[in-house]
Amino acid sequence: MRAWGVPLALLLVAGCGAVRPQPMMMAAEFRPPPVVDPNSMARKLTAMQPDWPRGPRVDCKKSKCVALTFDDGPGDYTTKLLGILRERGVRATFFVVGEMVAADKHHNLRRIVDDGHELGNHSWSHAQLTALSTSGIRYQLKHTQDLVERIAGIRMTLMRPPYGSTDKRVAAETKREGLAQILWNVDTLDWRDRVPSIVAKRAGKAKAGSIILMHDIHGTTVEAVPRLLSTLEHKGYTFVTVSELYGKPPAPGREYTER
Repeated sequence: MRAWGVPLALLLVAGCGAVRPQPMMMAAEFRPPPVVDPNSMARKLTAMQPDWPRGPRVDCKKSKCVALTFDDGPGDYTTKLLGILRERGVRATFFVVGEMVAADKHHNLRRIVDDGHELGNHSWSHAQLTALSTSGIRYQLKHTQDLVERIAGIRMTLMRPPYGSTDKRVAAETKREGLAQILWNVDTLDWRDRVPSIVAKRAGKAKAGSIILMHDIHGTTVEAVPRLLSTLEHKGYTFVTVSELYGKPPAPGREYTER
């Protein structure tokens, strides 16, 4: 999550204040993503992966499950992260920012879906939703929903409010859009402390049912992932997507922080 124009107090309360430069896209440089028919994409993915979209593999009532979540991408380090997760057989949930999806040159969004990870809506421009009008909140969510569906053929059912900032109006608009609000209970503070060992240590404090917050826009976070995976695997944890963690789709509009 980013911290543009947000008071320091809010960042401390929200627990997520990653700072990253906004992609600079001149009008002449921007090339709209190719139009993808959702039904065609679904058929293609089904042919590639007969069990797509994949249902829950793990019963988190019986297993020690944790959900890894990555915000603010796709970015320059997402491709490397996806390679690590694939090699380790781990699936995660990616909360994507619409403008980052539009600017992504590595086609990470489709690979995220191809690899069986889960997508979540993280707004269009990482705006503090509670500071916007109702129509502004609606735009931030719907514009991102539409772009992701256009590119990947996926209509997201999860969202994460930037900075963890939400209220009744945000809840109403997320419900209107069919999105559950996914927060977290383990904050690695990887946006502040760009040290892989520190990030891995904080993630290692997760308990069964935890939702772990990280950011794939930071190279140091990606460097921390192999270590934190080994730490949590040694403790007997199974990595699942957010929806798998709950065993069923989370309810639109409702807030979730852990199982």
